[in-house]
Amino acid sequence: MVLSIVILVLSLVGFAVIHSLLASLPFKRSIRRSLGSRADKLYMPVYNLIAVITLIPLVYLLYKNPGPFLYIVPSPWRWLMIAGQVIAAIVGPRALLDAPHRFRLHSQLSAPNTPEAGHLEIHGVYRWIRDPFLFSGLVLMWLTPFMTTNLLIIYILTTIYLVMGSLHWESRLVAQFGDEYREYQKKVYRIIPGLKSYEK
Repeated sequence: MVLSIVILVLSLVGFAVIHSLLASLPFKRSIRRSLGSRADKLYMPVYNLIAVITLIPLVYLLYKNPGPFLYIVPSPWRWLMIAGQVIAAIVGPRALLDAPHRFRLHSQLSAPNTPEAGHLEIHGVYRWIRDPFLFSGLVLMWLTPFMTTNLLIIYILTTIYLVMGSLHWESRLVAQFGDEYREYQKKVYRIIPGLKSYEK
């Protein structure tokens, strides 16, 4: 029991280290120096692919060692939770399409308030929530219609990692967009979708 938890936590830590390294600005700068403008098109697909590949061992270990069940949600509530997960699974990819300018390497690596850094554009899901990736990740996890001891531990640690990553990402967006993003922060919640859409 204890050994399986330790192995799971180490797998999660390994994923977090790799994920954080690939998302860091020094790594992105080195990629841009090596690949030039091609890095803008290649970085995100490769980054996402590596994220999926590095998650596979953790998913496999959880599958093999789920630990004792804490609860299993009965129908019809189970299907409502799954429906929420499906919606969250749509929000994440949609967020990439609604704000591609936030993920371009040349913009992220540019000095703030420069033409290269660009201006903050609010479209789609970003009109209701600042970090749809954090929201979708939390919903996908915590609406799982069953829970085991090992899954609970991984979900708690992953939630902490996602929240810390979101805070870091927001600090980068403030650096990139300056007062535009600070004004946006005042009007739109970071995690919980608002009922009223953002208007400049």
